[in-house]
Amino acid sequence: MVFALLPFCLVGLASFLSHSDDHLLELPFTLLNYVQLNNSIYLKVFKESLYLAAICTVICLILGYPFAYIIARIEGRLKGLLILLLIIPFWTSSLIRTYSMITILKPKGIISSALMWLGIIDKPLQLLFTDTAVMIGLVYNLLPYMIIPLLTNIERLDSRLIDAARDLGANRITTFRKVILPLTMPGIWSGCILVFLPAMTIFYIPDLLGGSKSILLGNVIQNQFLTVQNWPLGSAINVVFTFILIVLLLVYWQSTRGREHRKLL
Repeated sequence: MVFALLPFCLVGLASFLSHSDDHLLELPFTLLNYVQLNNSIYLKVFKESLYLAAICTVICLILGYPFAYIIARIEGRLKGLLILLLIIPFWTSSLIRTYSMITILKPKGIISSALMWLGIIDKPLQLLFTDTAVMIGLVYNLLPYMIIPLLTNIERLDSRLIDAARDLGANRITTFRKVILPLTMPGIWSGCILVFLPAMTIFYIPDLLGGSKSILLGNVIQNQFLTVQNWPLGSAINVVFTFILIVLLLVYWQSTRGREHRKLL
């Protein structure tokens, strides 16, 4: 109530207030802040944010699912070591890790130097300050958030169901498509939500790796609160984003509810 609902109520209230040069928030109440969001600039930012967040989520799922499956099926000390390597990035600030990506992605960084040494390219790559650099930074920072819920879900997977499918003549692809994938869908939804939402709102990764070329939803919110100091408009953007979060949670809840219902049947 104190740390979740009350702040959201305050932000929701602020989104209906007015703004002036003398006051961050003032009466009268107005819907102008939401009307301003129906602007080509803000709509473009929403579109770009949704697109990059979706691509980031898909990449994290493609990379994270097999990694989580392998860890879940390994036994002994190696499994503990791999989980430790997965958790180690959380011991360091994500901001510091993003700064380290600059050293890797800059024209004379590790990637360009290695490719030039191998003779693959003859001049440094311009990765830094591009959408590619932003995507690399997002995937690098958010990949553990995809792997951890998948790992937890796959570990609870009953291996007897896989053996039963193979005994009934299903090959590996059919077993994965008909048995493993449906049973791990809650973990997939959890991982996608944990990756998709931060990917839309992390503002320091586009700032550091994308420069002024990449402006996502998080950058717009940051600018409204800290630079322009238009708190009502920034609050309105937050409210819209919160409703996107609610829709995603409802979709996840419906998918898990349908799965439990099918189990009972």
